[in-house]
Amino acid sequence: MKKIMLVCSAGMSTSLLVKKMQVAALDQGKQVEIFAIAESEVKNHTDVNAVLLGPQVRFLLGKITDMLAKNSIPVEVIGSVNYGTMNGDAVLKQAYEIMKE
Repeated sequence: MKKIMLVCSAGMSTSLLVKKMQVAALDQGKQVEIFAIAESEVKNHTDVNAVLLGPQVRFLLGKITDMLAKNSIPVEVIGSVNYGTMNGDAVLKQAYEIMKE
């Protein structure tokens, strides 16, 4: 099962997006675990397949990419429009694209 981790400043603002992504995954028949955490917890979650950052923490892209590089975990910032509209389908697609699936 694939694991997708969303990161924001406190782990709160992404919770609704996680729910929308879970619905999209269910609709598409994908078995995936999706969860959100605060940026301070990233170092404790190195067993994921993809990391997506909320636009409000885009400044952490380099730091988190470096932190997860030894595990070859792809990291990308969620597009502002998809984040703002809570487009679970599009964000799930983005995650699968960076996982090369």
